[in-house]
Amino acid sequence: MSSFQLTIRPRKGWQALDLREIFLYRELLAFLVWRDVKIRYRQTLLGGLWAVLQPLIAMLIFTLIFNRLAGVRSDGPPYPLFAFAGLVPWTFFSAALSQSSNSLIGNQQLVSKVYFPRVFIPVGAVGGLLLDLLFSLCLLFILMVHYHWALSTKVLLLPLFMLAAFLAACGCGLILSSLNVSFRDIKYAVPFLIQMGIFLTPVIYPIRYIPARWQVLMGLNPMAGVVIGFRYCLLGSVASWAVMGLSVGISLSLFVFGLLIFRRMERHFADVI
Repeated sequence: MSSFQLTIRPRKGWQALDLREIFLYRELLAFLVWRDVKIRYRQTLLGGLWAVLQPLIAMLIFTLIFNRLAGVRSDGPPYPLFAFAGLVPWTFFSAALSQSSNSLIGNQQLVSKVYFPRVFIPVGAVGGLLLDLLFSLCLLFILMVHYHWALSTKVLLLPLFMLAAFLAACGCGLILSSLNVSFRDIKYAVPFLIQMGIFLTPVIYPIRYIPARWQVLMGLNPMAGVVIGFRYCLLGSVASWAVMGLSVGISLSLFVFGLLIFRRMERHFADVI
């Protein structure tokens, strides 16, 4: 049986992620993910159905207001299917951002009294929502059957955009959760950012509604390329590879930057929280 001795010393400056430590504590990450899943649906009447009710209700509202009343059209698929395909990754990202940004504050007793890789707390909060993402995808496949919309081989690229959504959520969650320890304004700013973000992301409308000269700039929003990528893989919608490629790159950069910021501020968590 291998042993692992840990010596905690004061440290300053930027710190790299200790991959050996992450590997040794990997079971703790799985436990935190499963704990978040159980807590989220404890004592709820509908349980996991909430994972699909949120995007489903939003799809019905968007179809009524934006499609029927405002005249917004999709880029080929029926608008309800188009809207739901965009809401699946966006609902995951918005919920992950909300949960992970408050994760350290919600686990302050754990942070201040026990040593473990604290990066697991916001990452675990995001990981727990992957189950909701899978439930939403299952409902999307049912809707595709209902609308007689066939899958193509493009669906093989879907894991890439799922990974991009996960990395973007983790990166933003790591940054916001670490800032939230020192600046409690973050918990008020995050809901506002989520509300505004859905209009800056092509969830409600196709990208052709954006002038061509501004479309690449939209790729700076990591979820813009993810939403477009989901529709491309599942519905065969028109896709901008420039936007998708830039968004995937931004997602990876956010994750790396989030790890660096988190590790930089981590040494103050136990004292400040």
